[in-house]
Amino acid sequence: MERPREIVIHQSANRPQLLLGGDRELVLFAALMAAMLVFALVTWWGVIAGVALWFASVAVLSRMGKADPLLRQVYLRHVRYRSFYPAKGRVHGLPVTTPRGWR
Repeated sequence: MERPREIVIHQSANRPQLLLGGDRELVLFAALMAAMLVFALVTWWGVIAGVALWFASVAVLSRMGKADPLLRQVYLRHVRYRSFYPAKGRVHGLPVTTPRGWR
């Protein structure tokens, strides 16, 4: 036992899932919204607006994906954090009341 055992992890297993350079779920949601706009209006200017919305959203999402591919997950985790975590004496202890100014 000279060295610890090393396991090679393939790069594709550790890469974020991007579609057209942007976050996969957001790109698919933008495509769905653009298609809904096209099929709801059923006019030439509705088709133009839907295509313009699609290209603009893919451009923004691909730029966002280049900056940080995990930006959506980081933002959602940030939103879930509370501004105040009360101190407790033990794991199942009752929390202290939150000061009014911290809510």
